[in-house]
Amino acid sequence: MSQEPASTAFEQSLTYQSYLKINELLSLQQPKSAGDDGVGEHDEMLFIIIHQTYELWFKQLLHELTAVCAKLSAGDTFESLALLGRIRTILKICVAQVDILETMTPTQFLSFRERLDSASGFQSAQFRLVEAVLGRRSPSMLNQFDPQSAEHSRLSWLMSAPSLWDCCLRYFVHQGHAIPESTLNRDFAQAYLPNVAVEDALLAVHRHDPQAALVCERLVDIDEGLQEWRYRHMKMVERTIGSKPGTGGSSGVAYLTSTMNQSVFPELWSIRGRL
Repeated sequence: MSQEPASTAFEQSLTYQSYLKINELLSLQQPKSAGDDGVGEHDEMLFIIIHQTYELWFKQLLHELTAVCAKLSAGDTFESLALLGRIRTILKICVAQVDILETMTPTQFLSFRERLDSASGFQSAQFRLVEAVLGRRSPSMLNQFDPQSAEHSRLSWLMSAPSLWDCCLRYFVHQGHAIPESTLNRDFAQAYLPNVAVEDALLAVHRHDPQAALVCERLVDIDEGLQEWRYRHMKMVERTIGSKPGTGGSSGVAYLTSTMNQSVFPELWSIRGRL
């Protein structure tokens, strides 16, 4: 009775390497400072890996945000709480990664910075997509992308779709709270404008609906986590390049500072003074 060679059987089985495509993954770190001998500036590898890891977390955030929007719109409290908690934890990891990047000194970064040319974090399509799901509506977000590109198309679509907050408002309706029809059926391509009627509904949620109030607190966790990430990102850039312009022509620290206090869910903060 013939037996299949052991090597052939092994090649056909699913392994850790093949499932996670480890070889392909590890081939994606290609420092621009590396010469023909493969030796380049030591810290460029860290810079690449940190930013590639951020992109993976942004991908997961989009995955979770899409799911939680569906769960909230359907009125599913339990699953929504679980997903919102996961999103907050991912944001904590994003903040923690700044600690690793800050082990690189300004001199070490400058050793390869000019090789980045016009490449900039402002060009991260996935982070712009996360911002769009969280409700940002700014045509300027599209400026970094070719109008014919998939990134431009997806971002344009998300900027016209219900945001996470719009899904939350649908959730509150499922819970029996009064949200104005004009707010529920607004033009999603326009920036959301807070209103007193929604604040009144949120006050009722906090006073009489403990489950929905817990959802609100998870949303505040996410808002706070995003602001924390923006702050740490700004300080990391400031300690690395100071007041110099960012790569790609951005204003660097000045722009990052301007984004820090922009709440995603402003009414969840404004009602604190009315509770």
